[in-house]
Amino acid sequence: MTTRGATAAFLAVALFLVYNSNGREIGSIDTQPAKYSARELALHRSLRLGHVIGERPGLAERPSFTRDRQGNWRSAYPVAPALLGGAVAAALSFCRVIDLRAPLAENVIAVVTASALTASAVALVFLALSRLVSPGAALLTAISLGLGTNYWPLVSRALSQQETVAFGCALALWAGLRPERAVTAAAALIGGVGLALAGAARPQVAPLVAFMAVWLALRNRRHAVLVAVPIVAGAAMSMAANWYWFGHILGGASHLQDQHWRNHGVHGSLSRTPWTGLAGLLISPSRGLLVFSPIVVVAALGVRRGLRRRELGLQWLLAAVLVQLTGYACYSVWWGGHSYGPRFLLDLLVPLAPFAAIGWSEILAGSWPRRVTAGVLLAWSVGVAALGAFVYPNEAWNTDPLEVDLHHARLWDVSDSQIRRAWRSHASPQNFDLFTRGGP
Repeated sequence: MTTRGATAAFLAVALFLVYNSNGREIGSIDTQPAKYSARELALHRSLRLGHVIGERPGLAERPSFTRDRQGNWRSAYPVAPALLGGAVAAALSFCRVIDLRAPLAENVIAVVTASALTASAVALVFLALSRLVSPGAALLTAISLGLGTNYWPLVSRALSQQETVAFGCALALWAGLRPERAVTAAAALIGGVGLALAGAARPQVAPLVAFMAVWLALRNRRHAVLVAVPIVAGAAMSMAANWYWFGHILGGASHLQDQHWRNHGVHGSLSRTPWTGLAGLLISPSRGLLVFSPIVVVAALGVRRGLRRRELGLQWLLAAVLVQLTGYACYSVWWGGHSYGPRFLLDLLVPLAPFAAIGWSEILAGSWPRRVTAGVLLAWSVGVAALGAFVYPNEAWNTDPLEVDLHHARLWDVSDSQIRRAWRSHASPQNFDLFTRGGP
């Protein structure tokens, strides 16, 4: 194994351990169907959730659980994450690591799958970036991504959609960020499979997937078809399954749009004031990416230099980020419901990574004030992420004193921001539950 490979392996293992150091799942209403579907797939070779609803009738009241055209209970969300979780669950059961019928087995499945995918995504990003910049700059970028963002308290802590998006996009970045002639047929195919996974897991990232697919195809045009085939096949299979089960190409998610007024106090999926969403996504005291993870500004330092390297085609990755950012700004529920800090912009971090790596290179070669400033931003970002991993949702910010989904002005309240509330709160009483219950 090369030094780069050994570093990537160490990074993946270290991140996996750090992610699981709180010993609990940090889920939400939206993440519940995937983990139960994964367990049912391993136990009964089925994605139907009738057994789950029978055991926990209260879940039937949640819009994330819905009936298909045949009357079977299913997840309202895409099944790709559940398929990955089911494979992990089957492996854990086969190795007798867990009992799939244990009280918290589904939580174990969720956190092991999500943390493994997230840690692997960061390791793949490191491997890709180490071809572009020095090992030190690549490692700092990977640490910033893995520990200085909500990859820690959110993406790695529940089986939802974004862990699969991160892993899929990281596969594409690993496949394409190399000398043009080194983008072999195998690399093109692997990158295409990664983007197919991302799109199947989260259809909202279709613009991101499209631009990254163009970038990857242009890296070696002889193998462009190998990029396109898995993406088209994945989309076709997802839409076919959705149509068969629910009579709609978007599946059960189509009826979730009808819940916006009741659950989030907005009319429809699109906002009439996208500039508000854009500002909120970036600088809201309780949802802004630049507030929770200011280390991402390092990417801005690398944009100009990155675009000058025309042979890498990084303009396509920047376009992917900007188009997806615009799309999320147009969401009426731009804050992502109940969350700890930003959710949606986490999908942009992998294609931003090359610019961040170039930015870190400039910082390391620059003056000491710049290096100190970057160190402070990284320390803040890691500290805020760790705070969420061990405290959220015990700070109860989303519901106290008012439900944030219905009282949107709270998203701009500086005096009672989520970070401040979490800092003043006790650690979650659920910490370390999976170390004592629901284990082997």
